[in-house]
Amino acid sequence: MSYHHRPFRSILYIPGDKQRALDKALTLDCDGIIFDLEDAVGIDSKAGARETLAAQLGSADYGRRAVLVRVNGHGTQWHEDDLKAICAIGPEAILLPKVDSAADVERLAAVLEQYENCADTKIWAMMESPLGILNAQEIAAAPRMAGMVVGSNDLLKDLNATQTPERTALVASLGTCLLAARAFGLVCIDGVYNAFKDEDGLAVECAQGQVMGFDGKSLIHPAQLAVTNEVFSPSDADIDLARRQVAAFEEAEASGKGIAVVDGKIVENLHIVTARKLLAMASVIVAAGS
Repeated sequence: MSYHHRPFRSILYIPGDKQRALDKALTLDCDGIIFDLEDAVGIDSKAGARETLAAQLGSADYGRRAVLVRVNGHGTQWHEDDLKAICAIGPEAILLPKVDSAADVERLAAVLEQYENCADTKIWAMMESPLGILNAQEIAAAPRMAGMVVGSNDLLKDLNATQTPERTALVASLGTCLLAARAFGLVCIDGVYNAFKDEDGLAVECAQGQVMGFDGKSLIHPAQLAVTNEVFSPSDADIDLARRQVAAFEEAEASGKGIAVVDGKIVENLHIVTARKLLAMASVIVAAGS
């Protein structure tokens, strides 16, 4: 399925060293999984996590879910061994942490070229540093790039900023990342919400990301899935409006007109592109049973 015609509403981090979590992920209603070898795995568990995850991905089928593996960053003592183990399998994508420039992506792309199983493996970038955000455009244009994930916790730390419900300190970074992703046709995923038991707060932050234009949100706990999927899914009202817009516009075209009017508002071709995309996404979500 094309990246442009599949949902990425909920992208869940799963520690690569937790076999129980790896198995449970086979049943979760998420659109994607980030199998993590980096922050979620302790130093003493790095080698074991790599082996456990490689064995799991070599035998388990995660179905429609996007499968991303976050390796340890370039320059760490685990990076090369992570790539050897994971590239031998050839996952859908590798999520590269701490991307500061296009050179970081280009380096990984060159490694992927050496593995037959990675012919179709894409690269996603963690956008979690001030330099990375400033270089978002060149990163988005780099080889094999397919997605960006905002690392909001690291950004807040490096900015010496304070988290607020409005995320005032992050608005510029979120917007810059989203602009770069959209300019080059990439998926763009909002950062995590740390208070995983606070459904109301999560819903507010999801709504903010959805309004901005993000495809979905990265999550740290399965309890966050239902709220996130709901917010990032087209509502019944959205679907109804999109259908009526398409019908009215097609009728107008058949009559030789370039615009239509629905609910007192002008509907042009650009609105129809959005409406048809929404309807296609809704159809995929319904087919997936979520």
